[in-house]
Amino acid sequence: MPDMQITTPPDGLPLPQRYGAIATIALGITMAVLDSAIANVALPTISREFQASPAESIWIVNAYQLAIVVSLLTLSFLGDILGYRRIYQWGLVLFTCTSLGCALSSSLDVLTMARVVQGLGGAMLMSVNTALIRIIYPKRFLGRGMAINSLVVAVATAAGPTVAATILSIASWKWLFLINVPFGIIALWLALLFLPDNQQKNSQQHFDVISAIMNALSFGLMLSALSGYAQGVAMKWVLLQLALLLIIGTLFIRRQLRMPVPLFPVDLLRIPLFSLSMCTSVCSFCAQMLAMVSLPFFLQNSLGRDEVATGLLLTPWPLATMVLAPIAGRLIGRFHSGLLGGIGLTVFAAGLFTLALLPAKPVDWDIIWRMMLCGAGFGLFQSPNNHAIVSSAPQNRSGGASGMLGTARLVGQTTGAALVALMFNVCGENGTHAALLLASAFSTAAAIISLMRIKQPVNP
Repeated sequence: MPDMQITTPPDGLPLPQRYGAIATIALGITMAVLDSAIANVALPTISREFQASPAESIWIVNAYQLAIVVSLLTLSFLGDILGYRRIYQWGLVLFTCTSLGCALSSSLDVLTMARVVQGLGGAMLMSVNTALIRIIYPKRFLGRGMAINSLVVAVATAAGPTVAATILSIASWKWLFLINVPFGIIALWLALLFLPDNQQKNSQQHFDVISAIMNALSFGLMLSALSGYAQGVAMKWVLLQLALLLIIGTLFIRRQLRMPVPLFPVDLLRIPLFSLSMCTSVCSFCAQMLAMVSLPFFLQNSLGRDEVATGLLLTPWPLATMVLAPIAGRLIGRFHSGLLGGIGLTVFAAGLFTLALLPAKPVDWDIIWRMMLCGAGFGLFQSPNNHAIVSSAPQNRSGGASGMLGTARLVGQTTGAALVALMFNVCGENGTHAALLLASAFSTAAAIISLMRIKQPVNP
């Protein structure tokens, strides 16, 4: 009887290729995450140039965010079928080309449409980045890879306004988008050289177009209703969107429950560690955005700081995250992710609560040490939590887990931003204080949920 050779997928990439692959991921995700927030600072300038109202110009931001949220799970599902490398490379091409299109836009409508397509490119990058990290790093070093990814996302999210302000101080708003072009070309070159392909594609997996449409409608209606309510849209329209969401969402979930490999991964949500980690992620990112969106208003309107000073006072948050995220990555495997996340989120909640209790006329150090506390807690939590989400899923469902990780972050951030608007509408000048107290509540809830995971096994 002839010997049978069993091929097993390699455990990670060899070191030179691994460095190139993670550099590709870091560069692509930095561009995609930065562009989620970087346009905020330029909205007044863009609206004046195109003679548009503030309400019209806000679609420059909303169009990008909405395109990502409604397509993320669909693209991660395609990654399981077609390969994560292919989806990521297509995403780099689309994101780079549409960044040039944004810079060359001649009207607000053209810019908005370019941002929609750019959002689809960003979704391609975000949908499979952690799935790629899972095959880039050996299992024993996966925590380090997740720490690098968490660090890139956290720093890019927090540093967006500062980066935008720096660019706008020396150049036109068009350079917010033009700067992506050379970096996109470099990232694509690195991707072609170093990115691996997933060995376990689900070639028999069926792509359901109806599920993809229902997924887009469900998330689109949810975010639209939430934002509309927060910004004071007529209640009849909010209720109509909620009714449509209830009908379409129910039909969507029922359809997914009947599918052997669903687009919306209800199969993964049956894994307790995965579902608890998802809840933790949504709550924590909602708390993060409540703070990061509301604090600039307090610093500028109440304390009279200018844009540069505001950016500098917000910087200790990402700097503390940069220090703690690699440490958290090395602790993965030694301590349960639920314990690490619970400790980090408790520190995060303490930082947010102390920010809410700032004195009426704080000196810079009063703000700096509180921001460092928030960043340190968030850095300690995020890497273990992301590792728990990705590693608790079967290998051939890494794309679905990666898509859900990105969806949790974006839903949390979008919810947090909408709640900031609601707090300012309800509380007026005390909106920042109310937003920070609400952020403390969300982070406390996240800490409790994280500690509930300690009894769950690390692997399903």
